[in-house]
Amino acid sequence: MRYEGDIYRPPGEWKSYLLQVTIGCSHNACTFCSMYKNKRFRVRPLDEILEDIALAKRYYGDVRRVFLCDGDALAVDTETLLKILEALYHAFPSLEKVTTYAGPHSALNKTPEELSALCRAGLKRAYLGMETGSGELLAAIRKGVTAEEMLRAGVTLRQAGMDLWVMVLIGLAGRGEPSRRHALDTAAMVNEMRPRHLSALTYTPMPGTPLYRDIQAGKFTPVTPREALEETRVLLENLAVDPLHFTSDHPSNYVTLKGSLPQDRAAMLAQIDAALRGERPIRSEPLRTL
Repeated sequence: MRYEGDIYRPPGEWKSYLLQVTIGCSHNACTFCSMYKNKRFRVRPLDEILEDIALAKRYYGDVRRVFLCDGDALAVDTETLLKILEALYHAFPSLEKVTTYAGPHSALNKTPEELSALCRAGLKRAYLGMETGSGELLAAIRKGVTAEEMLRAGVTLRQAGMDLWVMVLIGLAGRGEPSRRHALDTAAMVNEMRPRHLSALTYTPMPGTPLYRDIQAGKFTPVTPREALEETRVLLENLAVDPLHFTSDHPSNYVTLKGSLPQDRAAMLAQIDAALRGERPIRSEPLRTL
């Protein structure tokens, strides 16, 4: 298989065949993100992608899951994506699902009918980097969409039939009252968007990014491990989606949380409270793994 540059994928896709459909990220301007900075975004030629599928068929024989890389395969035109999906399901008889990161702009640039057609063709899950429900914070981190547009992107993906997995960033607003507002606004948007899965990662300063330079200049102060847990608690308390698969078990997180809401909420809150009381270990520094 051929890959250009570093490859990123959600933790849950560790068993998936990674097929690089695009190079880089179609937006690639978020102030907190260091991924894909050494790549110029482009869509790989279809013939190369089909050759890679044939190579994977010879190497693996059969696979059950495929993740489309890089940062936003949904940016590929619908006709091309449908041809890629057809080739994948033809090559791998046991294929159960194809998944991808989905940028909000790319989701909004496709019609509901296009997204539904992709879902019917086997694009079953979309990972949406929502980051926050705060419109002010979305603008500050240069996400490229308003809060209304982010909400509409998620709802459109879900209504198309895709298994929507949303990712948010604890600590993205910094310390103090902005932290609490970020958690409350994020919970409110998740409650409206109604994904099936929510992963709360923790913001980790990455050298070379605009937000890291703000930290060096004293313009932004990251939350402490304790404050990150307090923010996670506010988020968890205010989530009302039923059912919702909730995880905060990424290497960036200070305490590992995983469960289903609403039934596991009390147990996860108790884990946070135990850590805040010093009865459970808190990682002193999260790993720089994305």
